[in-house]
Amino acid sequence: MDIYSKKARWKLYLGLSGIIIMLISLAYTNYLAQRLAEGERGYAEIFAQAFQRLNAKDLEDDISIELDIFESNENIPVLVTDSEYNIIEYRNFGAGEVNQSYLEKELQKMINNGTEPIELEADGLLVFSKQSTALTFLKYLPLLQILLLSAFAFIAYIGFSNARRSEQDRVWVGMAKETAHQLGTPISGIVAWIEHLKDTAANDPDQLEILGELRSDVKRLELIADRFSKIGSAPTLEDVNVYDELEKSKNYMIKRASRRVEFDFPENNKSLLAKINPHLFEWVIENLIRNALDAMDGEGEISAQVYEENNMVAIDIADTGHGIPSSKHKTVFQPGYSTKRRGWGLGLSLAKRIIEDYHDGKIFVKNSSTEKGTIFAIRLQKS
Repeated sequence: MDIYSKKARWKLYLGLSGIIIMLISLAYTNYLAQRLAEGERGYAEIFAQAFQRLNAKDLEDDISIELDIFESNENIPVLVTDSEYNIIEYRNFGAGEVNQSYLEKELQKMINNGTEPIELEADGLLVFSKQSTALTFLKYLPLLQILLLSAFAFIAYIGFSNARRSEQDRVWVGMAKETAHQLGTPISGIVAWIEHLKDTAANDPDQLEILGELRSDVKRLELIADRFSKIGSAPTLEDVNVYDELEKSKNYMIKRASRRVEFDFPENNKSLLAKINPHLFEWVIENLIRNALDAMDGEGEISAQVYEENNMVAIDIADTGHGIPSSKHKTVFQPGYSTKRRGWGLGLSLAKRIIEDYHDGKIFVKNSSTEKGTIFAIRLQKS
C-alpha cells in the first residue's frame, strides 16, 4: 500500500469519526429538545389553570398566586380562544401591541400543524401554546453545529494543506538548488578534462568525434543543473514557437530511445507562439516522452499534436503503452507516485508544477486505456 492509499484511509477514518460525533450530538440534542418540549407543555397547562382561576374569582379574592403564574410566563407564546377560535388573550407574541391579523395567522398555523389545545371546560375556552424561541433554537442547534464543524474542518484542511505544501515546496526547492550546486563542481572538472583530451587527440578524428559527443552530453548536464537552480524562482517567459521546442525535445530523445519506437511529431515549418520558459518546457516534454518509453517497454509509437483551443495553445502527447487506470489519472501527478522500481516518482509532479505554477497553464491525462495507451494534454497561454 502506497502513502496515498494510507492517507485516503486516514481521511475515511476521520470522516467516519466526525459523522459519529455529529450523530451523537444530534441524538443528545433531540433528547434535550423533547424534555424541554414536555416541560413547556406542562407549564402551558399550569398557565391555563391559572387563567381559568383568574376568570373564576371575584376581584375581592386573593389572586396573587394566579397573577404570578400568569406574569411569570415570559418565554412560551400562548393564545387563549373561545370554542369558535376567537382570540381572547395572548402572551409572548412580540413586544407591545400585536396586530390582530398576525395573531390569527399564528393561530391558524398552530391548528394546521396539529397543535392540541388545552381545554378549559368550565369556561369553554381553549389554550394554544407554541414552542419557545429557546426550544426552536435547540431543535436547530444540531444543524448549526454541523455547519460550524464543517466550516471549521474545511478551513483547517485548507490551512494544513497549504502549510504542508509550503513546507514541501521549501524542501524540494532546497534539494533542487543543492543538487544544482553539487553538480557544478564535477561538470567543471569534466569540461576541463575534455578540453585537455582534445589537445592530446588533435590529429585523431575519431577521438575528436567522441569528445564532441561527450561535450554535448556535458552541455546537457549543464542545462539540467541550470533547470534545478531555477526551481523556486519565477522563470522568465518568452514568446516561443512550440513547434520548434517539440522538435528539439524529439531530436534529443530519439537518440536515447529504442529503434522500435516511432516518433510522429508535427513538422516545425509552422509557427504557434506561446508564453513559455524554453528550458523548463523542454524538461516537461522530455519527462512525458520518458514516461511514454517506459510505458511501451521499448516498442510502439509516440506522437504529438499541436492546435489552438479556447484561445490557448494545446499540445497532446500520446503513446501506445499499457495505459493508466482512470482512478490514477490525478494520482500520477503526486510526488512519490511511480509504477517503476527505480526513480522517485517526481517527473510528472515537477511537470505539473512547471506548467501550472510557472506557466499558468494546465496538464492532465486527457485519455488512457490499456488498448490505446495514454494521451497527456498540455494547455499554455497563447502569446
